[in-house]
Amino acid sequence: MKAEEIYELINSHPVFHLATMDGDQPRVRGMLLFRADSNGIVFHTASTKDVYKQIMSNPKAEMCFSCGDIQIRVTGVLEQNDDPKLREEIFNHPSRKFLQAWKDMGIDGLLQVFVMKNCKAVTWTMATNFDEKKPIDL
Repeated sequence: MKAEEIYELINSHPVFHLATMDGDQPRVRGMLLFRADSNGIVFHTASTKDVYKQIMSNPKAEMCFSCGDIQIRVTGVLEQNDDPKLREEIFNHPSRKFLQAWKDMGIDGLLQVFVMKNCKAVTWTMATNFDEKKPIDL
């Protein structure tokens, strides 16, 4: 599978699970993808959440996307992104109307955007269950 195929699959299945570390304890939770392309995998959270604190403490993470009968796991390092254009794009996106209230209340600083770049993906299916994993550069 090529990088572009992976981007297409995960963009069409935007709910994913994110694994972070809380000290020596792994933590996993469901997240909502904003977008994925050759510039990175973009998502956001609130600065008040535990996941934000965990990422700031240890930016290494793994994402797991269920794309029909294909599972895609992406490993890399998360970078905080403060680009005002990207923030506005997120606030104004039709799928992110729920965030507009933060902006309207003047608490838009709650929005924390992260990008995983230079990451590696592995795919899994029942047919490849026991095959050696072949990381794909994203």
